[in-house]
Amino acid sequence: MEDVLDVYTRPYDPRFPQVCLDETHTQLLSEVREPLPVAPERVARHDPEYVRGGVANLFLVCEPLRGWRHVSVTARRTAVDWAHCVKELVDVHYPDAEKVVLVLDQLNTHTTASLYEAFAPAEAKRIATRLEIHYTPKHGSWLNLPKGHPRRSSSASWCANAWDNGSRTWKPCAGKWAHGKRRATRRGAGSTGASRPQTHGSNCGISTR
Repeated sequence: MEDVLDVYTRPYDPRFPQVCLDETHTQLLSEVREPLPVAPERVARHDPEYVRGGVANLFLVCEPLRGWRHVSVTARRTAVDWAHCVKELVDVHYPDAEKVVLVLDQLNTHTTASLYEAFAPAEAKRIATRLEIHYTPKHGSWLNLPKGHPRRSSSASWCANAWDNGSRTWKPCAGKWAHGKRRATRRGAGSTGASRPQTHGSNCGISTR
């Protein structure tokens, strides 16, 4: 526990960004009938009936000291999926960092061995050397900040609503949500839905694989 707490007390250093990574899953739903938008003297309406489209995995990444977060959507949660998420982290999001200080819980896929399962040995070693991994205690995964991140539930709900069950693809609104240009809604009490919190421009993102 002390090891993770020591990481959280380090000052911000872009050469060694402090990043937390966690997973969650969400049920994929699609509409049976097209919702009716707001009109003069009429609230928005939708049919509460829905079609199940399976589940999706979400890798939730955040850098608390920079106020940045990212969600990667995958069909499964395997060692190979985790390895690709980490590769994207070091090569796309932190290409100039000397090491990414990564906080993880002790899920069995959260090891550098997963990198060697997904990539050639030289590539796996290259990615591994860019990481400084710190694990939360076995019964203290709540220390991993995405566990209690306020966007965790809204990200899962967005994912459920952004799935088109008919075409088995993600709707085009995914990119708009990622860039804070769309205020999405999710089902709630009654039929009008409740507004989700707005995202914050370049400080968030979505990728699908």
